Amino acid sequence: MIDITTLNGRRVTVNAELIEMVESVPETLITLTTGRKMLVKETQEEIKQLVLEYRRLVNQPPVS
Repeated sequence: MIDITTLNGRRVTVNAELIEMVESVPETLITLTTGRKMLVKETQEEIKQLVLEYRRLVNQPPVS
């Protein structure tokens, strides 16, 4: 899950696994696999970094 900010300033958490596409149009538009679209304040590069961080965290071996 990643935390993002909608254009009206609301913080939301999105399942990173559902992100199909991220575009700059000039706002950042996230398209989910469900067909839902979200305009957000974060840049396309910031979204990419958030998803990469999420995937690294998910793929870490468990701490003993």
